[in-house]
Amino acid sequence: MGGKNKQRTKGNVRPSSSGRAAEVLTREGGVIPGFVGFDSTVTSELSYVPAVHGAEDIDNLVDADFRLVLRKLSKRDVVTRLKAVQDFGSMCQERDAEEVKGVLPYWPRIYCKISVDHDRRIREATQQAFEQLVLKVRRSLAPFLKSLMGHWILSQCDTYTPAASAACQAFQAAFSPTKQPEALSFCKDEILNVLQDILLKETADTLSDPQSVTEEEREAKYVRMLTSSLLGVKRLLSLLLQNDRNALEQKLAHLVNSGKFWKYSKHKTPQVRGALFEMVCALCEFTPALVQAEAARLCPAVLLSIDDTDPVVLPPVWEAVLYVVSTIPDCWTHVNAKKGFLPKLWALLKEGGKGMAKALHPNLMPLLSKLPQQVTDPILDFNTTFFTSLTQGLSSERAAVSPSESAVIVTSVVECLRYCILQNTEEVEDQRKIRTMLISQQLLPQLEKAFGNPSLQNGPLFLLVTEMLVSWEKRAGSQCEGETNDSKDVFQGLLADFWEELGLLFVRYVDNEEADPQALEGVATLLQVMRYPERVNRKHTQKKKSVKICFSKPEDNEKMEVEGDVVEKPVQTVSELVNEKTFGSLQTQRFEDVVCQLAQLCLVHVNEKNSERHLVFLSLLLQSFHTPRVFSTLVELDDRITKDGEQRDELNMKNPAMQFLLERVVVWLSEKGRRNTEHLVEMVFSSLYCCSQQETTRILNHITTMDLQWGIILQIIQRACADAQTLKSCNHWLKGSVLGEQLLGLTEELCKVGRCSPSSTSSTSSHNWTLISLVLSQHHNNEPLIGEVYMEKILEKLHATLSETKSLSDAGNMEPLISFICDVASTFFSSVQDCLLLLSAEELLLSVFKLIAQDQTHTHLSDSLLDKLRKVCVAGVQSLVQHSEYEVKEGGFLHSAAVWVKNQLLTVSLDIESLQVLVLAVQRIVETISSVCDQDSLLLVQFFTLLMPSQTEWTRIRQALPPQWIKTPLLSSHHRGVWEKPSMDIWKFKVPNRLPAHLCACALLGRAAKTVAAIPHDQKEAQCPSHRPNLTYTVSELLYALQWCKEVEYSPSIVSSYHNLLTDWRLSEGLHSLVPVKHLLETLYSRSVEEGGLWSLTLENYIHTNNLAATGSAAVRQLYGSVDSLFPVSQSKLSTLQVLCPTMTVKDRETLIALATAGIINWQEDDNVYGCLVVLLCCLRASAEIEEEVVQAILATLMEWRNCKEDWFLFNSDLSKATAEQLNLTVEMMRFLSWLVAHCPTVLGSSQWDFLLCSMLAWLETASENVSSLWNPWVQLFVCENAALIVKLNQFFASPLPDILEKLPSELASEWTDFFVEGIYNLLLPMPVNITDAFTEPDDPVFPLAVLQSVGMALTYVPVQQLNQNSLPPRFIADQKTNLPEPLQTLLNTFCPLLLFKARPLQITVYHLLEKVMPQLPECDGEGDSNKSDDDRDEPCLSPPASLMAILSTCEELCDSILAGVQIGECAVVQPLSVEYSCILGYLLAWKLLLTFFKSSPSHLRAHYAQYLKRSCSLNKLLLHLFKLMPEIPVYPGQGPETKETKTFFTENLSLAVDKSDSVEWELPHLACSVYYSTVQDLPAMVRLWWNSQEKRVSTAVEKFTIKYVSPVLSAQEISSVHSSTQMFDSMTVKARSAAREVIATYSVDDIFIELVIQLPQNYPLGSITVESGRRVGVAVQQWRNWMLQLSTYLTHQNGSIMEGLALWKNNVDKRFEGIEDCMICFSVIHGSNYSLPKKACRTCKKKFHSACLYKWFTSSNKSTCPLCRETFF
Repeated sequence: MGGKNKQRTKGNVRPSSSGRAAEVLTREGGVIPGFVGFDSTVTSELSYVPAVHGAEDIDNLVDADFRLVLRKLSKRDVVTRLKAVQDFGSMCQERDAEEVKGVLPYWPRIYCKISVDHDRRIREATQQAFEQLVLKVRRSLAPFLKSLMGHWILSQCDTYTPAASAACQAFQAAFSPTKQPEALSFCKDEILNVLQDILLKETADTLSDPQSVTEEEREAKYVRMLTSSLLGVKRLLSLLLQNDRNALEQKLAHLVNSGKFWKYSKHKTPQVRGALFEMVCALCEFTPALVQAEAARLCPAVLLSIDDTDPVVLPPVWEAVLYVVSTIPDCWTHVNAKKGFLPKLWALLKEGGKGMAKALHPNLMPLLSKLPQQVTDPILDFNTTFFTSLTQGLSSERAAVSPSESAVIVTSVVECLRYCILQNTEEVEDQRKIRTMLISQQLLPQLEKAFGNPSLQNGPLFLLVTEMLVSWEKRAGSQCEGETNDSKDVFQGLLADFWEELGLLFVRYVDNEEADPQALEGVATLLQVMRYPERVNRKHTQKKKSVKICFSKPEDNEKMEVEGDVVEKPVQTVSELVNEKTFGSLQTQRFEDVVCQLAQLCLVHVNEKNSERHLVFLSLLLQSFHTPRVFSTLVELDDRITKDGEQRDELNMKNPAMQFLLERVVVWLSEKGRRNTEHLVEMVFSSLYCCSQQETTRILNHITTMDLQWGIILQIIQRACADAQTLKSCNHWLKGSVLGEQLLGLTEELCKVGRCSPSSTSSTSSHNWTLISLVLSQHHNNEPLIGEVYMEKILEKLHATLSETKSLSDAGNMEPLISFICDVASTFFSSVQDCLLLLSAEELLLSVFKLIAQDQTHTHLSDSLLDKLRKVCVAGVQSLVQHSEYEVKEGGFLHSAAVWVKNQLLTVSLDIESLQVLVLAVQRIVETISSVCDQDSLLLVQFFTLLMPSQTEWTRIRQALPPQWIKTPLLSSHHRGVWEKPSMDIWKFKVPNRLPAHLCACALLGRAAKTVAAIPHDQKEAQCPSHRPNLTYTVSELLYALQWCKEVEYSPSIVSSYHNLLTDWRLSEGLHSLVPVKHLLETLYSRSVEEGGLWSLTLENYIHTNNLAATGSAAVRQLYGSVDSLFPVSQSKLSTLQVLCPTMTVKDRETLIALATAGIINWQEDDNVYGCLVVLLCCLRASAEIEEEVVQAILATLMEWRNCKEDWFLFNSDLSKATAEQLNLTVEMMRFLSWLVAHCPTVLGSSQWDFLLCSMLAWLETASENVSSLWNPWVQLFVCENAALIVKLNQFFASPLPDILEKLPSELASEWTDFFVEGIYNLLLPMPVNITDAFTEPDDPVFPLAVLQSVGMALTYVPVQQLNQNSLPPRFIADQKTNLPEPLQTLLNTFCPLLLFKARPLQITVYHLLEKVMPQLPECDGEGDSNKSDDDRDEPCLSPPASLMAILSTCEELCDSILAGVQIGECAVVQPLSVEYSCILGYLLAWKLLLTFFKSSPSHLRAHYAQYLKRSCSLNKLLLHLFKLMPEIPVYPGQGPETKETKTFFTENLSLAVDKSDSVEWELPHLACSVYYSTVQDLPAMVRLWWNSQEKRVSTAVEKFTIKYVSPVLSAQEISSVHSSTQMFDSMTVKARSAAREVIATYSVDDIFIELVIQLPQNYPLGSITVESGRRVGVAVQQWRNWMLQLSTYLTHQNGSIMEGLALWKNNVDKRFEGIEDCMICFSVIHGSNYSLPKKACRTCKKKFHSACLYKWFTSSNKSTCPLCRETFF
């Protein structure tokens, strides 16, 4: 074939080679040969889907896609077939009808095969697909029906239900119900043929291929097909019309005559047996003649199979039994009933149907009615055995555990018993014996058994017996017409016997000292059912399956009701009137006699033996039989016993029930030590049924005052509320004063006990609390249960108790008491409508609210109790607000709660927790009100208004806010403020643990406003016009509070926690969206103009966040109208102007400049010059235009002030005595001069420059003299602005533009360089040291961090020369080895320790200063090193600067402890600007300096420094720390997803700016990456050494990170450094290939030519650099290897670059060619680390060695012999 392995394309229609063979045959013969397909059906249709090109006419009918799917249906794989069937169904649905019709000729064969597939999913899918086919082709299916219908019927009876229902659905889709018989009639013979073949011919092996199908599967399919075929016959018969059935009888006879067919009744599979019996039923029903003919085989098969109790088989067997006994009259002639049938029946019944009672027992009575005399003789024995077996089934295991099984058996017993009695109603001896046997031996023993068995009591037995007795009474009385007198007598006799024996049975049980309580209850239950049958739950008395039976005697139909319920409803319904004279359904005198007899017996036992069980029984009796006769009997008995001759109360005499109650029941109730009193309470109410309302009230009052246990009173009240009738009769007692007073006393007692001894409360008083709860919460028709007065008093008492708990210091002790009150209040609030209209109830609710609105530390209540209280509060508020007339008035709950909350806010200092608790409590109230009052929101608005402080209160709490907020905006030039008398104590802001009242009020009102604002505006404004201003005030105060938090920079921690809380509540943006912009803007503006300060900043923030500068500048402009209105300027107007200036129009700013300039130029002694300067600068900062003449005039005025108002400049003055106003004025002058330098330097002439520079220097001198006054923010501002002026000047002189340079005075630049720079830095350099000496604590609030930042920025411009010749006070350390000149050593010793100071600006400043001098330091070591001989030393090591190394070792230890818990590869999270941050920053900066130092060292020194680092292990620690500090993905922030072009911390340079604070969080990770990069760049060999020594996990992580992020950047740089190298070599050329990461060096001298290829590895620098030989001419192999090894060793083990390595290698080669021999230890002329030549010679062999190599040789070998000749080396 050859094409097996080729790829088949989907839909490939090219035939395979066998297909082509068929084509050849076709062409030759012209017809399709007959051997192509095989067919099992009768028709001669095509057997497979043709794929032959020759048969075009046929083939064209089938669509290519259909053809493919149909082919797949014959595949062996199940999934393929399933998918194909599903595809076929969906194609039938989607394609044209014509296309689908093309498939029809091939469908029958395929359908017949796959509809009986092994896989049930395929069978189901086949039927679903068939339905789609049918719906599409409709009538076109007709020609193919005969070949389809057999398997279609088979599928409708599939044992897999979904497949069967799908087949039925397809059948219904094809034929309407009327057409179905016609269709079946058309195909009936074919259908029966298919079914007969399966039943009689097929076997498991013929239905499936034994070679491809397992034995289990073959057997399963065979069984399934048998079952379906048997059911198929049944279905066919049931659907056909009668004449068609008759036509089929001959074929059916053939089937039924077969011996194989009857063997199926004994088949091992239950499904087959069950299906056979179902088919037999159908045969009996539809072809009785056929059945009669086959009776000889059919009757034994059915009647002797009754013991087949398989759940599948039993129901059809019994249906078949009933059909057989009713259809075949002579059936018992074919079966021996006595030996064959009955023994099996008795065994089955004794076992209770073996768990199949529900299916079996309903058939027993119909069977009984059909058994002929020949079977039942002798009748008495038969009945005895039948009923004994039947009742014995009740004891079977299954019946004992299943109530439903038991109920079915009981029902069957009573039904059959009734039937048998109705059959035996004649006065004949035999029949009388049967009746007696049934009553005495069957019915009564069954009842007796039930008395001890609760499951039988709960079953239908008692009800069925009662219904039977009612039926007998009817027959015994005159109701039933047509009854004979004999029959009446029989039934009367029956009843008499029954009651007599039952009475004796009862007495036997009751008249017994040790009577079983269970049995007594059973007796009571039976009597109760007999008394009120209609009250019984009929769940077990369900209708039986209706069996249609025609009895042999038609007249019997009147006697019984076989179909449906046997019970006839009693004619008289049960009357429930109080003095009922008749007994419901059973009307015999005997019933009442029995009850009276039992009641008397009980009373005797109670009187004599004090028997509790008899008392309970009596209670149960009276519950059902509270009639005067029963009570009279009891009283008569009492009278007989007491023989009382004295006079009784007349009323009692009249009413026996009342007499019994007072003399008996009440006495029993009052007995001490009674645990269970429920039955006595029930007895009280049974007796009260026979009393009038007046009597009832009197008796209950009497009971109430008897000092009984409260539990009994609770039971009485609960029983009184049980139904409306009882409640009505007890109403007077419940509302009366007797009960009310008692309950009030109980409440007081409970509260007292709860306070005194909390431990005892829970055990003793839970009943009592339940009682209080019940009387408060139980309502009927919206009326309270007890008198309203008493209700008020009880609530007042509870409220008083709760109020006291708040004043008690340890309320936790009263927890049980509060818990009880809580439960009471909860049920009261939630169940009583309008309960909160009582004032006492509102007070109680307020007490609950106060408890939940305070912190647990204050109330000491547990979480669970608080949760309870919260629910109570919510229920109370809901109940309160639901009332339509409720309004917020003084004294009411909402008013009092709001006033109390406001008081808490304004007077109590709250911490975060307390505030949260209070806010959430108020929030609950607000939410509850809003959930109830959708429409009526007036309540909310009123409540909200009451919560708000007044304007004066707002002002008071606002002024109480700590004033430290001013510092940040002052130093950042956002705000220009003053303070009356600033002292150091004010700025030493002590951390409070309580929140200021203003913040608390804002949080609470903000949260409440958020909820209130959810109501539509129009409603609010209509109902409460004052609400909008209230909301505006609240929002503006909230914005003020948020601004305060922002300005104090969310510190201390409590402010940060507060802000987080607002963020959680979504208040951190303020609630300005709730108020129109215009209103809020006006409010903020007016406050800003009046008060200035923080209000101005709040206004600025509001304008900024809402982008009003761009979108609402007109709205802002409307605020001030014209700028003239802001003049003359006050402090508050200045603040407002500063805020508004950026949003003003150009014209407005010009007007302001004109006004300000006029004020400055025309100044008077007392004028506000400061205000004018500020306005001018604000406008200039906002880029306003100003003419040069004006600038010169202003400058001239300043110079004039210098002469006549020198004190304004504060030169050489003590700044601690200067006021904020004076300092502010000086600062504004500095700002003006800074602006001049930056914007108008050309305006200045020589004298003006002198004024500017000299003023700057004088101010700097003043600043350096006043370091101790820097606690004052205004002094800090003075120094900062001066430093800013120095920065501006430095920037100006560093790079002036050429055209500006021409206009400057000629000598200015040289003066600046020669005089001013030195003056500035001599004053500036010591300043950081002086500041840190004066202020040692960086976390102190008065620490001048801003000054350090400003001075630091100025210091970054210091020239290196100034650092080398600094005038710092000398600072040296004892024993410090140094080669540095004194100024440099002093500089290092002074500034290195500051690297560790916890102030980032200072650390960065120090780094920048030291970085400038680092490159000069190695020179000094070089000079000191050159004069020392290195001949006698081991590999020499040299320490980098000692002061830097000292700091490094300190930082190292700190970092060790900080990063101890972090794994390599994880990134440590460090809080920005924390102590840890400062340590790590100092550590990394020190390393950065060290690496700068290392990089600028010459090669030979570098080796010495590296050796030092190696010994101290510092580098190893650094690398471990770096891998804990570098992020796992070091991507530069603010980019998209990672790509090849993504910027990382390795590709981007790190700018360490002193003032940069926006990206502080990324600074440490970036710095760590930067240090790592420098390390691998400058110390590659040491890093490689470290990497090789690490464990696998660490080395893998390091390598993975380095390859991904570092190697590409480093390799590229190394290669590019070769490219761009300016180093020139004689006779050697160097080229680089960046793509291949290669460097090629070519060395040529005379005729010698050498080429080297140096390749960088992928994981450079961790992996070793490979050195390969290119071409070499004229060099010996050994020599060549030595040189290669030498270069390779240098690049691997020295920390130099490729170019340095090549230079060393070239020197070696040069020396070799000069005739100097290699050292025979390292095979190198020049030593790899100290670059010396071989000098030490052996006296014997005269070979020379490097001294360092020899030393190493001697120490490692422990010998002192020459490495070559082995002689002793001298």
